[in-house]
Amino acid sequence: MHELYNMTWEEVAAAVKSGVDTAVLPVGATEQHGPHMGCGMDTAIAHRLCRDVAADTPVILLPTLPYGCSIGHSKRWPGTMALNPKTLIDVVSDLGDWVVSSGIRRLIMVNGHVTNAAPLRCALEMLRARHDGFMVALVHTAQISERVKKAHHDDAEDWHANHAETALMLALEPDIVRPERLADADDPDRTDGCVFSHPVNRTSLNGVTGTPSTATAEQGAQLYGWMRDDLTALIQRAVSEESPLEHSYFRSVLSDAL
Repeated sequence: MHELYNMTWEEVAAAVKSGVDTAVLPVGATEQHGPHMGCGMDTAIAHRLCRDVAADTPVILLPTLPYGCSIGHSKRWPGTMALNPKTLIDVVSDLGDWVVSSGIRRLIMVNGHVTNAAPLRCALEMLRARHDGFMVALVHTAQISERVKKAHHDDAEDWHANHAETALMLALEPDIVRPERLADADDPDRTDGCVFSHPVNRTSLNGVTGTPSTATAEQGAQLYGWMRDDLTALIQRAVSEESPLEHSYFRSVLSDAL
């Protein structure tokens, strides 16, 4: 496996020269996950999933980013450590510049936290506009495929620290879960019919939305197997993908006529 954390610069250069020119950036978050689960859940799933998939695909695995855009969780519950959206955009777009400078042609951001989506999409837009031909993708761990998405939304539309996330951690990182708190951790989704997007302090009593009490390690293992298989298949397609057309980002059609 090509894990940047353990590679020398010569090994990175050799990997790129040999054709390993796709990088994977896991992006997590550090935020409250109710009374029953540790604050590192989003980072744990992004890191574990990407590391396992990188072992089976020709990619360079970048170090996991453990902070994200979690400001919607408010300061009601201690433990959330958040970046503002513009900060996350800058961090990821800066990292992307350095990815390009290493000779890498493709970057796949694998996001483990729902509200990282908008900043990461902005970073994607900036990177592909700055670097002609640089291909950037954004994949959300809870939306890798339809079956993965359905499993995450089974107990709540506006879910958090719910059945799916708790089951995943019971299977993969059991030390992050407090089993004795599961029985009273459930809290319903109160956002049905809402026009506004309310912060979590105004939608949840305990930081949870969903039914973590129903989660089992067996369910988590099955869900993780789907996530791993489906992300592996996606990345295997990505490593050889080329853009449909080769037109320059910076060259106008007016220039073509000259």
